[in-house]
Amino acid sequence: MTISTDLWEANADLAAAALAHPFVAGIGDGTLPRERFAGYVAQDAFFLESFARAYALGVAHSPDRATLDAFADLLVGVREELRLHAGYAARWGIDLAGVEPLPATTAYTDFLLATASLGGVGATCAAMTPCMRLYAHLGRSLSAERAGDYAEWVTTYADPGFEELAAGLERLLDRHGSDVPAVRTAYRRAMQLEVGFFDAAWRGV
Repeated sequence: MTISTDLWEANADLAAAALAHPFVAGIGDGTLPRERFAGYVAQDAFFLESFARAYALGVAHSPDRATLDAFADLLVGVREELRLHAGYAARWGIDLAGVEPLPATTAYTDFLLATASLGGVGATCAAMTPCMRLYAHLGRSLSAERAGDYAEWVTTYADPGFEELAAGLERLLDRHGSDVPAVRTAYRRAMQLEVGFFDAAWRGV
């Protein structure tokens, strides 16, 4: 079993908690109040900018050309996600320029950037993989036909192209990560922060 598969299975409890979360369930059946989704879009756009910076640090710290190219490709994928958010922002009048990050958002971005700055490529991959793998899992688990206004969100993360990005990051984790406490802790912490992010989006604080 690869380290990426092992870590995903070891954190299945948090993946299940995310899928069952009322915020995610509300996206899945189209009943999530629009103002909660609007707040999430603003916070997630802020988060994704830091996610992109973490990928850029991965590029800077890459030990070889193949790793550099892989991180660069992943960075392009973040731009696609940001376009999704910009689309919702334009349609719904969401201000992405003046976002004040919630504590849950800051906790996640600080963790990612600190890990990408200091933790090495293996730890960086462990900290970033849960976001990609979890969203691919949510996209495949939800139905765009039931999601109403949120169908584009579901189809974005259910898309095979996004799955390939998640798998590409997992391949980096398998190549550069090892089964050590620091890697396991980084992966688990990222999964916890994902659930915390949905909590904050649901409560608006």
